[in-house]
Amino acid sequence: MDRIPPHAVTGAAMDAVVTGRRSGSFLRIGAALAALLAFGFAVWHFLPHGLQVASSDVRIARVERGVFRDDIVVRATAQPLNSIMLDSVESGRVEEVLVQDGQPVKKGQLLFRLSNPQRHLELLERQAEHAQQISNLATLRVAQEAGRSEHRRRFSDLEFAVRQAEKQHARNGRLAERGFISPVALEESADRLAQQRRALEDERRSIETEERVRQRGLQQMETAIGGLQSGLHLVNATVDALAVRAPSDGMLTDFRLQVGQTVRPDQNIGRIDDPKRFKLSVRIDEFYLSRVAVGLQGGVTQGERRHALKVSKVFPQIRDGRFTAEMVFADGQPGVLSPGQSLDAQLTLGQPVQALLLPNGAFVNDTGGAWAFVLAPGGERAEKRALRLGRRNNSQVEVLSGLARGEQVIISSYAPFAKAELLQLTR
Repeated sequence: MDRIPPHAVTGAAMDAVVTGRRSGSFLRIGAALAALLAFGFAVWHFLPHGLQVASSDVRIARVERGVFRDDIVVRATAQPLNSIMLDSVESGRVEEVLVQDGQPVKKGQLLFRLSNPQRHLELLERQAEHAQQISNLATLRVAQEAGRSEHRRRFSDLEFAVRQAEKQHARNGRLAERGFISPVALEESADRLAQQRRALEDERRSIETEERVRQRGLQQMETAIGGLQSGLHLVNATVDALAVRAPSDGMLTDFRLQVGQTVRPDQNIGRIDDPKRFKLSVRIDEFYLSRVAVGLQGGVTQGERRHALKVSKVFPQIRDGRFTAEMVFADGQPGVLSPGQSLDAQLTLGQPVQALLLPNGAFVNDTGGAWAFVLAPGGERAEKRALRLGRRNNSQVEVLSGLARGEQVIISSYAPFAKAELLQLTR
């Protein structure tokens, strides 16, 4: 039997203690659990679980079927039916105030008086100029009359000369027939007669021409005087305007003038209101602009009596989301009514109809009626849903599509969560 060398390689050194496979299984199980947890977290993270909102912070209403009353209640302010604005025509210093704000006045009653020395100087200047022109006109008329007298005298002399020449020529003709004068003398008398006649005709044309010139000059002078007189009337009117009088009967309102105050032209100094007849000015939400027109009926209740109204004017300019309309009383106004008094007026837009209804809430203005948060069954979640709303009044909104009877809708303001798609309602 051969001996093995001391340094020979054997398989004994390669033997090792092998541990079990239990630790590897634990690692694989741990990795699987971690992956499962990560997947679950991702699923939970990406699932639409919604923005959390406390149920007590929102107002919820149910969709119901009922009668939609197509009318609205608006706040109206009583105003005088007719008012006349008082604007200062002239500038000046207030010298005297004869009335007070809120006092009834009569047409033509003196309200206050201004002083303006410049207007008085203008009046004196116009009066002097007017008097000078009248004096010039009188002088012109005297001169024209003197000229006419001179022309009449000369014309009379020429007529007399013509008659004398005609007589002389007639005598010479008879004498020439008998041979007492020569033909030359007869011819000379004919020439003198022709000369006198030409002189008379020239004088007549001169008188007519000069009369036409004088008439034109007189008309121009009278026109100038008429213009000066109109200007004088205007200056007189401006001076008279310094004493301001009431243009009509009524109640003096917003009148605050004091003695010593300076008033500018076109400055508003108050108004005169009709104290007996009133109209109502109403501010209406812009949503109703296309439905409000002149002639629309309404009413206001004071005490136990209802007074009919109708829309008389609509002003389509929108300010702060509202427009203005005016309403007048159709069958008598309330017995007690004061300028500035506020009333609740009802405006009827159409006839009552059966419809799906929601209470009117802030959500309508926030969404424009295009969508709403609708509660899921159980009431724990609210989803954003498109819908279509129709007419509305102060308490109701007409539902046209997107909702069914019995569904619940958040009708309070959506401002805190308008960008959310899903709400989680918490207790």
